[in-house]
Amino acid sequence: MDRAGDFEEFAANRAGRLFQVAYLMCGDWHQAQDLVQTTLAKMYSVWGRLRRGDDEPALDAYARKVLLRCYLSHRRLRRSGEIAVGDLPDTPAGPDDHPAAGSDLRLTLVAALRTLPPRNRAVVVLRYLEDHPIEAVAEMLGTTPAAVKGLSTRSLARLREVLADDRELLFRP
Repeated sequence: MDRAGDFEEFAANRAGRLFQVAYLMCGDWHQAQDLVQTTLAKMYSVWGRLRRGDDEPALDAYARKVLLRCYLSHRRLRRSGEIAVGDLPDTPAGPDDHPAAGSDLRLTLVAALRTLPPRNRAVVVLRYLEDHPIEAVAEMLGTTPAAVKGLSTRSLARLREVLADDRELLFRP
């Protein structure tokens, strides 16, 4: 198979999962699409070198690392463009008020993730959604395992605070 066809197959198989990770990190549908597109474009530019090893797990790890770096880089560039507001937007209806309670839970969790700083959000997504070990997350972030543990602890504590009002939504039978 030629380079373009080989890359198209890789991109078609991985784009969905990359989008899920990107969306949970950034919390914005369009930005997640942009992050995935940027990630795949960067991978395509070095695809010939990447495919020499022909190691699928290594390609997946490289894709996640590129995605993470694109996300953190984008966050640094846009940091001054965010505006803090005093009032939070309306929250989703309670679990008994809406027939799509599962989507309410998802919206609540995504909204809670958006309250975390970018690195903290990346740690939570990589550790608990992608189920990577602490050492792998530390390598992706270019930091130490101790720093990842600290970020995880603070992030989970913050999420518990944010989600305290939504306990009935999260823990209903």
